Amino acid sequence: MAEEVLDYLVVGAGPAGVQLAQFLGRAGRRYLVLEAGSAPGHFFETFPRHRTLISINKKHTGYTDPELNLRMDWNSVLADGDEDPLLFTDYSEKLFPDAEDLLRYLADYTAKHRIDVRYGTRVTRIRREQDVFVLTAGEEEFRAKRLIMATGVTKPYIPDFPGADLVDQYVDVDVDPANFTDQRVLVLGKGNSAFETADNLIEQAAVVHVGGPRPVKLAWRTHFVGHLRAYNAGILDMYQLKLQHAILDGDVREVRKDADGYHVKFAFARADEVIKEIRYDRVICCTGFRFDASLFDEDCRPELTINGRFPAQTPDWESVNVPGLHFAGTITQVRDFKKATSAFIHGFRYGARALVKVLNERYHDVPWPHTELPAKPDGLTGAVITRINRTSGLYQQFGFLGDVVVVAGDTARYLEEVPVDRVLANPPDDAYVVTLDYGPDHDKVDPFDFVARAAQDKANDHGEGHYLHPIVRHYRRGELVATHHVTENLENEWDKEVHVEPLTAFFTREL
Repeated sequence: MAEEVLDYLVVGAGPAGVQLAQFLGRAGRRYLVLEAGSAPGHFFETFPRHRTLISINKKHTGYTDPELNLRMDWNSVLADGDEDPLLFTDYSEKLFPDAEDLLRYLADYTAKHRIDVRYGTRVTRIRREQDVFVLTAGEEEFRAKRLIMATGVTKPYIPDFPGADLVDQYVDVDVDPANFTDQRVLVLGKGNSAFETADNLIEQAAVVHVGGPRPVKLAWRTHFVGHLRAYNAGILDMYQLKLQHAILDGDVREVRKDADGYHVKFAFARADEVIKEIRYDRVICCTGFRFDASLFDEDCRPELTINGRFPAQTPDWESVNVPGLHFAGTITQVRDFKKATSAFIHGFRYGARALVKVLNERYHDVPWPHTELPAKPDGLTGAVITRINRTSGLYQQFGFLGDVVVVAGDTARYLEEVPVDRVLANPPDDAYVVTLDYGPDHDKVDPFDFVARAAQDKANDHGEGHYLHPIVRHYRRGELVATHHVTENLENEWDKEVHVEPLTAFFTREL
């Protein structure tokens, strides 16, 4: 029985868990990672089912700055104090790499940084004894003052309709398209797992329908990478060109299975039919995953949200009802759900880095790192322009993480990559929040309509731009008093006169 009370227990040795451990170790914290699998990244041993990642791996960028390269590298995890970091771009040349490459990368990262992981340790119960978390795994118990769940979403999210238990699930469905030859197949869901599954079948199956209650949302329009990616959109082409396959908008009301296959009652949302019964040979449910809260005793079970799929969280990535219980990795997407990038490695790696700063500040009396500079227009402009032209954190976590410039008299403190909602929950008296973000209603604008694009050689004080661009907001005691938009740029380079001079004028007015 392990009796030592650690500072932190981290459950899950995926990308977020091992990065957190590296940062905690560098900070001198006593931690342990518990992992059910036999190696880091256990989830990726199975998913995605068709073994191709849709996280970008753009190795050739033309940049020599490693910070800028991270904007195009969506799979590397961060390492504090590592002068020669391991980068995923050295593991694959493919733009859409194989899942096995990520497994190799995570294993090497964990070994290089000597992450303290206990493999083959499946947590089966979590309880509290006074202020200590006690985790049971087999015959062992592990104790810590604080607990960080980095398990991801491990349970299928299954819609509630009669016959849902009769259909195949994405987690274990046959992935050999030859076994679907000449069959009629219904794929439920409209995310990437559903379209990945459908695209795998469109050459062999006679008919593939992809169905769900909401219209398909395309990532190239919404800028949310969890929406349908072009890589998985082959069936859309075939649907629009009338090649048998189709997209259905509506709800499944019932599934029953007879000798001749599945009979699905489908309520159409945008057709003359109210409810139509359609026969299929196979029905596959690809409706996503959810967090498993069943491990927790009732008195320390985190409150769930969004149809019970995710733990509800504060701006400190802490459970809203269980003090000391924090979250990292894809389950932190609840705080920017279907808006920014916390669901994905290239987003939550920055969230995990910020979480360690939160923990240091709250529990170890270590203030958020900052630099000091004179509170003068030229100085603030220079600091902001320098950051927005290099930062990968604000670029990836657009609108969610921001740099904060706190002004007190003649001095300003510059804090990097702070959760914006954390700033607004405890606002300084006088502060500027710097984000990279898209313009209002950006998802309602056709990105290929050049008429809708803002001019790049004119100042953008009124927020005409829809594409990603820097925004500086001035708050006094939590009240928004002024906003400045730095005009967008095709190359994402904001260092010309049209960017610098209006920003300097803004700081001059506001100071």
